[in-house]
Amino acid sequence: MSKLNPVNIWPRNTTFENGEIQLAGIRAQELAKEFGTPAFIIDEDDFRSRVQDFRKALDSTFGSENSDLIYAAKAFLSVQVVKWLEQEGAGLDVCSGGELAVALAAKFPANRIEVHGNNKSLAEIRTAIEIGVRVIVADSLFELDRIEDIASQLGKKQAILLRLTPGVEAHTHEFISTAHEDVKFGFSISSGAAAVATKKALESKHIEMRGFHCHIGSQIFDNNGFDIAAQRVIEFMAEMKAVHAIEFPDLDLGGGFGIAYVETDTPQSIEAVISRMHEIVLGECKKHGLAIPHLSIEPGRAIAGPSTVTLYEVGTTKEVKLDGDRGRNYISVDGGMSDNIRPALYGAEYSVQLANRTSTSPLTSSRVVGKHCESGDIIIREVDLPSDVKPGDILAIPATGAYGRSMASNYNHQPRPPVIAVKNSQARVILRRETEADLLNLEVNS
Repeated sequence: MSKLNPVNIWPRNTTFENGEIQLAGIRAQELAKEFGTPAFIIDEDDFRSRVQDFRKALDSTFGSENSDLIYAAKAFLSVQVVKWLEQEGAGLDVCSGGELAVALAAKFPANRIEVHGNNKSLAEIRTAIEIGVRVIVADSLFELDRIEDIASQLGKKQAILLRLTPGVEAHTHEFISTAHEDVKFGFSISSGAAAVATKKALESKHIEMRGFHCHIGSQIFDNNGFDIAAQRVIEFMAEMKAVHAIEFPDLDLGGGFGIAYVETDTPQSIEAVISRMHEIVLGECKKHGLAIPHLSIEPGRAIAGPSTVTLYEVGTTKEVKLDGDRGRNYISVDGGMSDNIRPALYGAEYSVQLANRTSTSPLTSSRVVGKHCESGDIIIREVDLPSDVKPGDILAIPATGAYGRSMASNYNHQPRPPVIAVKNSQARVILRRETEADLLNLEVNS
């Protein structure tokens, strides 16, 4: 039995024996037979261990009393996952009323919830204040007015952070880069909008201004963006101290930590990222004469992503002739862009492995595609797979835990796949497979 973990593409408890992938001690083929395909298989111990790794890195640098690990729910959320997070001592970052509802269904402590979003509804703000969330991250002047009005009506004082735009161009895809100037999120530091918002928040009687938040983007492999963002936000904190004679106690540097999807990806270790963050924050605070703030980070992908593998069954294959003698084997599976939109949306790349048997056939240029009526329904554009891949084979695609199930759709009226938790050779459903009856239940006959 051998591990399949050269760069942490696979969950940590993944093994390979006699041509079959085993997830937490269970053969992929057995999982596919029992639960059907497509299916998301999440390794519970892997998920928990990544939470623990972030917590240990924070404890050894900033200290347990002066830092918070806040899981970004948008990556993947379910009631069971929220319970794991609560047990591991993490906080929870939600950005919609639906995500907040899942947290409440899991009885997650409200004072460990952070509420995000650039256009929170009045109902979402009211619920957050009513239940006593730890902090609301405010994103506009209109939202400051709404928080003030609703908190006043409820007779409460709500803690907030202001989301800042530090003008950092993160080295990632445009759609997941969030801290340059021309973006929908936050208050720009350079334009003066952040200073205006700070003054407004301080003047609001029912708002407790705790500090600042920034998030520069997602799937980031180097520290440069984090370094510049921290420098600019801490410099701004010093400027606001000079203007208002207040030293704000909280700083949230967001998430965006990259993971490996293919073997050529080179993400930094959690320890290295947090150590560098600690170095920058300490240095900048010393430079500006500030006390070290209470630091929060918001990993989502880096916890959920590597913990999950998607299993598909091959439905058909066909060889397509290209120019000259070249050909490509199109391998169609029983899912696609309805359970993983990232390749179509971002051009995201993934790895794939034949999961149910060993093949001695030569490798051939292949393309793994979905079953949807779109030519862009491509899961893996170019990969070498055995030439004898055939209907009924099981393909496993790792690192699908972040934004696979959470961005899944019912395109072509395809029911969304289940999520199966595996641990110590045991498997259980934590989100069941949707059925056609579920889809038809939304219909209203007039």
